[in-house]
Amino acid sequence: MTYDLYIGDRTFSSWSLRGWLMMEKFNLPYRAHLVGLYSGTMAADLAALAPVRLVPAMRTPEGTVVGESLAMAETLAERHPDAAMWPADPAARATARWLAAEMCGGFSALRGTCPMQLQHVIQGFTVTPDVQADLDRINVLWEHARAMRTNDGPWLFGDYSLADAFYAPVVARITGYDLPVSENARAYCATTLNDPAFKAWRAEGLKVTYDPFPYDLGLPTRDWPVS
Repeated sequence: MTYDLYIGDRTFSSWSLRGWLMMEKFNLPYRAHLVGLYSGTMAADLAALAPVRLVPAMRTPEGTVVGESLAMAETLAERHPDAAMWPADPAARATARWLAAEMCGGFSALRGTCPMQLQHVIQGFTVTPDVQADLDRINVLWEHARAMRTNDGPWLFGDYSLADAFYAPVVARITGYDLPVSENARAYCATTLNDPAFKAWRAEGLKVTYDPFPYDLGLPTRDWPVS
């Protein structure tokens, strides 16, 4: 009963990080298959999963192919109710689904202007008004999640949930571009950065070198804050 999970380059593929965390954080059995986002083999690597075009994607143990992160999340939560992938409290659960859905459809300025990269922290990045508007919205949503908590855990809704998997790449962008957020948001980012699963994902990505480095802005950099 093992899932096949198709992911892209770990240093850059934000959606792949979400899909991997769904499996890894909830102890689901899976085999990871790396798709060549930068080597030109992506279409061939995904051919067996047609009509899938993007990562992440998965094949269930029964052979059903599922694309799109939110569809994967709901499918896994349905198949593994004991894994508690969404918050147990109905109001918190509905809110977590809302936040995950808004992540999938929103924050276009942040996502387009600040591509995820997990290698270093870029210094001197100029925050545009559109990016700041996205950051302000993220602060509002994360504070709303805090208000819906039923326990004092460090994650968005107390205990780790799929909402945290969806927002992990947001944390990576905030960190990688040294973006301004509230103190509570900064503390949440630290929780994600120090999570063993997140650290393991990043460590695997650092094993691959790129020349030239994608998304090089020509700005100075400093070390990533968590090794």
